[in-house]
Amino acid sequence: MRNNFLIATFIFLISLSQYSCVSNNKSKRIIVASAGKIESLDPARANTLKSLQLLSSLGDTLYELNSEGELIPELASEMPIFSKDKLQIIINLRRNVLFHDGTSFNSNAIKFSFERFKRIGTMNYILGNKIKSIETPSEYKVIINLNKPSSSVNGLLTAVNLTPISPSFYKDYSDKFLNDKFVGTGKYILKRFSNEIQIIDPNLNYWGDIPNNEGISFIGYSNSASLFGALKSNQIDVLLSNSIDDSQRNNLNFLSKNNEIKEGNSPATEISFISLRTNSYPLNNRNVRLAIAKSINRERISNKVSYGLRQPSRTIVPPILKKNNPELWPKYDPIKAKVLLKKEGFCNGNILDLPLTYRSNVPADKLIAISWQEDIKNILNECINIQLNGVESTTIYKNLNLGIYTAVILDWTGAYSDPEAYLTPLLSCIEFDGEGCKKGESVYSGSFWGSKKVEDLFIESENLNGHERLDKLIEIERIASESIPYIPIWISSQKAWSQNNVSKPIFNGAGIISMSDLKFINE
Repeated sequence: MRNNFLIATFIFLISLSQYSCVSNNKSKRIIVASAGKIESLDPARANTLKSLQLLSSLGDTLYELNSEGELIPELASEMPIFSKDKLQIIINLRRNVLFHDGTSFNSNAIKFSFERFKRIGTMNYILGNKIKSIETPSEYKVIINLNKPSSSVNGLLTAVNLTPISPSFYKDYSDKFLNDKFVGTGKYILKRFSNEIQIIDPNLNYWGDIPNNEGISFIGYSNSASLFGALKSNQIDVLLSNSIDDSQRNNLNFLSKNNEIKEGNSPATEISFISLRTNSYPLNNRNVRLAIAKSINRERISNKVSYGLRQPSRTIVPPILKKNNPELWPKYDPIKAKVLLKKEGFCNGNILDLPLTYRSNVPADKLIAISWQEDIKNILNECINIQLNGVESTTIYKNLNLGIYTAVILDWTGAYSDPEAYLTPLLSCIEFDGEGCKKGESVYSGSFWGSKKVEDLFIESENLNGHERLDKLIEIERIASESIPYIPIWISSQKAWSQNNVSKPIFNGAGIISMSDLKFINE
């Protein structure tokens, strides 16, 4: 581990020295570190919290959501105007905004960016089939024509994946990804990109307030121990909690309480769950899925793995997005689990073999898997045998839709603050195969589960607002919870820690840190 840390630090310091040769001044650049790599900065492809965090610094969206869930104009100059039939959204755009390549931001850029995402975007649920067409009646006015009224348009207007990009710069990439560059309108300009290191500088031509720092250097470490050691030894200024070991997270929490470092917290918006492949034996049997769901002790896992820092959860929608926070998914009940398994012919000499895949580069995943396996050995060893298999996360994501994982531990954070941003990516299906899903978002989540009733409810919810719409979405989750294509484990807030000479990291309502607010203090 020490060697990995030294190698990562050596590579990073070399990169900084090469970049800093252009100036003899002492760098005020803030070093932000997290685990893992960034595969792509293309907003049509980016799907990890780390990549979306960087994109949020490099680009702007039409609107943002404040902590109360209200729309705040960003690249839009005012609130959206809806037609009486709710089939048109008229948006007036901010003037005198430049892309990083010096070209002007206008309505054509919105049209180009949205239509490009519709063609090649991997996060298809954000648009779905909502948009019929986009009109550009003037340079600073855009009209979004919808196929049907939609009460979830916040996803269109605030999603980082729909960040406007320069049509001029991306003209040769309208139908393919550009992974290692980015040209948007944001507060920072990308100066260097590799999978491990990204360097961004303030955009001095930014239309709004410029950053409080002289730039950010993002560095990816190969493991949690290296990250922890880098913060403790003052090699980095800010540590993002993505994929850090929970024992170290607990240690950092202790240090922050003793005022040795600063800790920032986001709302609890990241759900962790097990995806069950429901279209093949043995998990095509609902009673088997129910038994497995009842065999997982969330409270014990939370206390043992996360030291109680993560909240056990029986929901796939964050509590802050639901009224009364109903927890609908099956409770821990190993006695009932055994009854169900015996009913299906297991136990009594016939053991259910359950291959469980976890992301090998996410420390909590392995500990969840081991804890669950130990529990099963103690209470259901004559009925279930869990076989563990660690696979690197990017490999898992690429293969989920191939149906090669019987059960796999995953997590998810919605692209915008709405229950739909959690339900649609896990439950929607556009082409059914008997009682399963042949084509749709649930295929890409590895469950292959589908419900025509759920699809009808999604459509009905688009015509509703307020509590009526929320009730419809909760009904969707209730239907899914009775069929058990997933097993929710816990819900987490994003965390970040900074040195005491750096301002406390502040998260917005979507769990993204405002990098431009970070600054050195007490110097």
